Amino acid sequence: MKKIVSLCFVLTITLVAFSQLATPPDGGNKKAMVGERIGITDVTIHYDRPGVKGREGKVWGTLVHKGFADLGFGTSKAAPWRAGSNENTTIEFSTEVKIEGQSLPAGKYGFFIAYQPEECILIFSKNHTSWGSYFYDEKEDVLRVKVKPVALDKSVEWLKYEFMNETENSATISLQWEKLMIPFKAEVDLDKLQLESFRRELRGERSFSPGWQSYQQAAQYTADRNIALEEGLKWADQAISDPFAGEANFRTLSTKATLLSKLGRTAEADSLMKKAVPMGTMQQIHQYGRQLLAEKKAKEALEVFKANHQKNPNQFTTLMGLTRGYSANADYKNALKYANMALASAPGLQAKTQVEGMIENLKAGKDVN
Repeated sequence: MKKIVSLCFVLTITLVAFSQLATPPDGGNKKAMVGERIGITDVTIHYDRPGVKGREGKVWGTLVHKGFADLGFGTSKAAPWRAGSNENTTIEFSTEVKIEGQSLPAGKYGFFIAYQPEECILIFSKNHTSWGSYFYDEKEDVLRVKVKPVALDKSVEWLKYEFMNETENSATISLQWEKLMIPFKAEVDLDKLQLESFRRELRGERSFSPGWQSYQQAAQYTADRNIALEEGLKWADQAISDPFAGEANFRTLSTKATLLSKLGRTAEADSLMKKAVPMGTMQQIHQYGRQLLAEKKAKEALEVFKANHQKNPNQFTTLMGLTRGYSANADYKNALKYANMALASAPGLQAKTQVEGMIENLKAGKDVN
């Protein structure tokens, strides 16, 4: 009978423990999550936010202990701060990153800080499931980096993490609380990761859906970044001639032509663009003409603008193309002729003002490009 009563008691306690309702965290702290994508890398931080709550001047060095300490609970006798409150603060990276210039593999990490006024040690640990830092074990460290804390002018009441100074391949992640900020830089090798992603995706469903666009996008990336040009050329060929997904159109042909040009195969590139131009929309052809002007190929640009006007006569865009084309070749008389025609068809005040300025320059014998 006693065994039955004891068993019922244990089951009751267990059920109570597992049936607690959702309530805010203990101590009035706040649960939070913040994340951002750096390049194609997702960075996500989960943490609990303690408040200053009138304890100004007693946060750093008191509430947040210095260095490593015996917290009087758990297994750790030299624990850093948990970089928040309650459970582990965790930070997750979807790809490999560099933290303050040091490599860190993709994964989810417990994040700890050994605080000192002059220099802090940031710790990324394999253990991300414990409660706070009471069970911290340095053998589980994956990476340690040192950073300098920065004083803040205004007090931050609730601890927070913020992404700052973003670029296409990096961001500064900062912990801010009271009048102190602890920042660290996270950066990725964007081109390496992007190429790896293209290779992976183009072996899956993206290889045939949405068709040529996937191959063209990958090829164009290599052209724009001037990297992996030979590999980009293979993707460009697939965009054009793949038996399931390929299509010869202005975008696929012009992308391949760009790659050929970057590889020094200019004759092949020029020949391919002669095939591409008749396939282009008015805007595509116009932009190609502008590109040739930027490359100081004035005669070639004029031929493209002429072809565009023949295909799309007396449109504002094509009239402007001829204006620019003739001007680039110092034929200001014809440039002025088409500028006046463009003025009559200008679609709005801004366009009209632009053309009027070009007309004034042409009258003065100045190139409008």
